[in-house]
Amino acid sequence: MRAVALTRYLPIDDPESLVDVELADPRPDGHDLLVRVEAISVNPVDTKVRSPKPQVEATPKVLGYDAAGIVEAVGDAVTLFKPGDAVYYAGDITRPGSNAQLQLVDERIVGRRPAALDFAHAAALPLTSLTAWELLFDRFGFDEDGADAGRSLLIIAGAGGLGSIAIQIAKHAGLNVIATASRRETIDWCRRMGADHVIDHRQPLRPQLENAGFKHVDAIACFSGAEPYWAQIADVVAPQGRIGLVVGLRAALELEPLKNKCASVHWEFMFARAMYTTADIARQHEILTRVADLVDAGKLHTTVTGTLTPINAANLREAHRRLESGTTIGKLVLAGW
Repeated sequence: MRAVALTRYLPIDDPESLVDVELADPRPDGHDLLVRVEAISVNPVDTKVRSPKPQVEATPKVLGYDAAGIVEAVGDAVTLFKPGDAVYYAGDITRPGSNAQLQLVDERIVGRRPAALDFAHAAALPLTSLTAWELLFDRFGFDEDGADAGRSLLIIAGAGGLGSIAIQIAKHAGLNVIATASRRETIDWCRRMGADHVIDHRQPLRPQLENAGFKHVDAIACFSGAEPYWAQIADVVAPQGRIGLVVGLRAALELEPLKNKCASVHWEFMFARAMYTTADIARQHEILTRVADLVDAGKLHTTVTGTLTPINAANLREAHRRLESGTTIGKLVLAGW
């Protein structure tokens, strides 16, 4: 099968950072589906895993953590899907990724592809939808069916792929969403996604929140590095509020300011369930199925803003380059081999 892989971890402008390769076709066993990949998308985790480091891989390493495709074959323990089914998923960071024509993926972290979307637009959704859903409902404990309607949520970095779907999912649950953005096009995008308020993360947060009618916010989802915002986050989070982090820390955070508020900090790492084969691993199948239902009902929308064709090393390097620029809006996908 064709695939895009690496053996060395290099800057993205190096043509050897991602290369076209031929690999043996994998075979499914147990709970695995063998999926023929039709489309993929790129996420910050792709660029972080690929980022320069001294390590050298003895065999080509395939990245990629978002895909949509068709089930080709199934393992002997599979019960949820059959060959011919159209699916979408984010996969498992400990296994070969989706930047290949064929991929093995555990059925319990796979959902049916939304019927309303083609493969490219579906491939934009799994990783970000799972991350947002898990943070809002599994970590923060908000009710996904609207029992917490009116509670406030601040999303830092609202126009990225994760922020774009998190705004939509939070609005579906009835939350009052404040998103941050700093450019006219990103501000407009956040409003299109459904944000009730948009404030500038380059300016002090408290005055802007107070101007919007908020003394504190019930929860804060920080989708960028937390360090530059931490003092402000601690200031504006409500007593007994919740703070969610998804980006690894480069410096220690001071937790003492949260003590008197009894505010809680939650890590969200979408790969945890698959990485540790947790008892509730099938929760991701449930979430992706629910997201597909909401998409098909017109209540959630794809976040694609650009498509590259075909899936090959040159286009993946371009996708990584754009993502590393820090200026992308929504999601960038690649389709077809």
